Amino acid sequence: MEVKVLNLSGKETGAKVQLPESVFGLEPNDHAIYLDVKQYLANQRQGTHKSKQRNEIAGSTRKLHKQKGTGGARAGSIKSPLFNGGGRVFGPQPRDYSFKLNKKLKQVARKSALSYKAQDNNVVILDAVQFDSCKTKNYVALVNALNIADEKTLLVLPAYDKNVYLSSRNLKKAKVIVASDLNTYDVLNATKLLLTTDSVKTLEEALAK
Repeated sequence: MEVKVLNLSGKETGAKVQLPESVFGLEPNDHAIYLDVKQYLANQRQGTHKSKQRNEIAGSTRKLHKQKGTGGARAGSIKSPLFNGGGRVFGPQPRDYSFKLNKKLKQVARKSALSYKAQDNNVVILDAVQFDSCKTKNYVALVNALNIADEKTLLVLPAYDKNVYLSSRNLKKAKVIVASDLNTYDVLNATKLLLTTDSVKTLEEALAK
């Protein structure tokens, strides 16, 4: 699949890039995508939730009233889960939500996500992305030139660029990552995938194995 290369002004440079079939031309595997996204979201969870059981509540353990003769139900400790302010039964405890996925499955998931973007013509190839300073208006000018200002964008760079990263950080619908950090969730979460000619080569080397 050939894609025209654009400059930062959104105009064609006359060059074309061949997207490698081994990365952008697969039959997408939906289940692999599901598992990879599930793992990504699970890893975002802190897992620090905690409620107190009856043995952790501060309070008296004396019997509230005599066992029989009150006409009411039997009652022991005020810390019983039956009472307001008592312990919680089977409440959440701190836990680790992460789980393991095979490396090859994660690669299939990434390639499937990239293939979906290519099938839907949502891949934009840029000659190179470099800013002289870290100003939000630089990135705004870029997405305006590409007529995608109202869409979620994911810009994949071959290497970390401080000015580009900081210029996009204040925009809600923009995200900039390095090709080596590409993940399935970010690809699918974005409407438009912005790649540079060098990042296409980097992705091919990383995912064509």
